[in-house]
Amino acid sequence: MSKPIETIYHDDMESPIGVLRLVADKHGLREVRFAEPRHPRSTPADWIRASEPLALARVQLEQYFAGERVAFDLPLHPLGTPFQLSVWRELARIPYGATASYGEIAKRIDHPAAVRAVGSANGRNPLPIVVPCHRVIGSNGKLTGFGGGLPTKQFLLALEQRIAGQDLFAANASVN
Repeated sequence: MSKPIETIYHDDMESPIGVLRLVADKHGLREVRFAEPRHPRSTPADWIRASEPLALARVQLEQYFAGERVAFDLPLHPLGTPFQLSVWRELARIPYGATASYGEIAKRIDHPAAVRAVGSANGRNPLPIVVPCHRVIGSNGKLTGFGGGLPTKQFLLALEQRIAGQDLFAANASVN
């Protein structure tokens, strides 16, 4: 008996870092693709272009880029190995506006010697921005590779540090 074919939806959105292709299935958001990724992949012909299944992801990404959202609340469905999934779960725990090294991530998932494997899993994260692989830096504090390019990584970190550095209570006090 053959496995039923799963419907995959995709749509593009403009962002301050270029066009992002959002990809989802019935379980949740599967991918966020950059317009010019390090490892380009074509969009399969059987995927359906539709904005509705991706509307919530689009709104939350727009809020993120506007500095109005510091955490995503989306159903996610990344496909990966158990090790990759453990790394991606840990990436999601890095606080907004903060960074962590590959070594720190390896220790947090109880694989302290797996720094390179963590780097590889980080590089294969299908949900950049939403699962914040851009928050991972080298142990020396320097920016390291990023699927969207180092200028994009620098932009995302600067955006978060600028927003995280604002005193939201002081900003809201002037509204009263």
